[in-house]
Amino acid sequence: MIAQLIFIIILAVAVYFFGKNVSKIRRNILLGKDTDRNDQLALRWKVMAKIALGQTKMVKRPVAAVMHFFIYIGFIIINLEVLEIMIDGIFGSHRIFAHPLGGLYGFLIGGFEMLAVLVLTACIVFLCRRNVVHLKRFTGTEMTQWPKSDANYILITEILLMTAFLTMNAADYKLQLLHFGHYITAGSFPVSSLLAPLLPGSASALVITERVCWWFHIVGILCFLNYLPYSKHFHILLAFPNTYYSNLNPKGKFTNMASVTNEVKAMLDPSFVPENNGEPARFGAKDVTDLTWKNLMEAYTCTECGRCTSVCPANITGKLLSPRKIMMDTRDRITEVGNNIDKHGKDHQDNKSLLDNYITREELWACTSCNACVEACPVNINPLEIITEMRRYIVMEESQAPASLNNMFGNVENNGAPWKYSQADRFNWAEE
Repeated sequence: MIAQLIFIIILAVAVYFFGKNVSKIRRNILLGKDTDRNDQLALRWKVMAKIALGQTKMVKRPVAAVMHFFIYIGFIIINLEVLEIMIDGIFGSHRIFAHPLGGLYGFLIGGFEMLAVLVLTACIVFLCRRNVVHLKRFTGTEMTQWPKSDANYILITEILLMTAFLTMNAADYKLQLLHFGHYITAGSFPVSSLLAPLLPGSASALVITERVCWWFHIVGILCFLNYLPYSKHFHILLAFPNTYYSNLNPKGKFTNMASVTNEVKAMLDPSFVPENNGEPARFGAKDVTDLTWKNLMEAYTCTECGRCTSVCPANITGKLLSPRKIMMDTRDRITEVGNNIDKHGKDHQDNKSLLDNYITREELWACTSCNACVEACPVNINPLEIITEMRRYIVMEESQAPASLNNMFGNVENNGAPWKYSQADRFNWAEE
């Protein structure tokens, strides 16, 4: 009963803090402006199933795709085993699913063990890619000590959890062979049975080994659960809603600003009355609260894989722009805004903004609007939307566009085209 009580307390505390941290992230996301992403529901479900569930955009990099698939499937299926452990922890039972599932139980445990080996293999490969091979896309000015450590912490934790799972099963397997205590004969152990000879022979030592690994495995999972909201690994939860609320418009189609549209309609039709007669909204985005909730959700969904930056033509040619940094800076800033609200209230102003304090103008103007980053992202994140909105603010609120753009704006206004020639002289070249 004491062990059950301790487990229930640990489980309750873990769930409470996880729920609290997730609610903060949800609050932060909803600080963004509203945007309608509830159209074409059937297509949205299809996109989510194809991109998030099917991981179709991962296959462009086959090695990473296969390794990630092992971890992905392992994470989903092994959760069935975690469910059994939790039930056993609450009710003091042992392998409670063994009797109801019968022969299927052995097949499942054997499958879990094979998946655990695949997860271990994938995590080791990913660790080597990051720390031995040093793939270029895992580097960059934005990949400071914390992003690098975060990735390693995740991989090492998964390795430890899978190792504990297999060791727990190996001890359980030997105890079953000894017909010791409540360790009933149940399950198939194709992997852990190979580890059994490495474990001690006495029943008491095996029980200690099994119990230590059991507690380490489940408490480790609960700790990892609470680490997710602070980590890039939070994408395992947000990838599904993020792809569901994807921008379904063709790539390259820019949105019209409602405030500008209303001004134009009012000029053309003096009787036009805009729906919103309140204070006009800011043109573009200076800070994270000027972005939409979808932009902020994408910032929390970003897994910092660097695929966007690796295909960015501006970054490839040595420009300062990194689409990954745009998303990481957006996440850092909205987290800072949320922390300020928690400490000082919702009206607190820290005199900082996403523009200049986090993202420089040089980065923004380096973007060619090619959509390569949008196409490359495996979970449909759109850094270009953030870049575009911040450019709009610079141009329409501050009138601080680069000289080349100001010249183009003037030519469009005066000549109806980006060139400096008047419309009457536009075909003079044909007469020469």
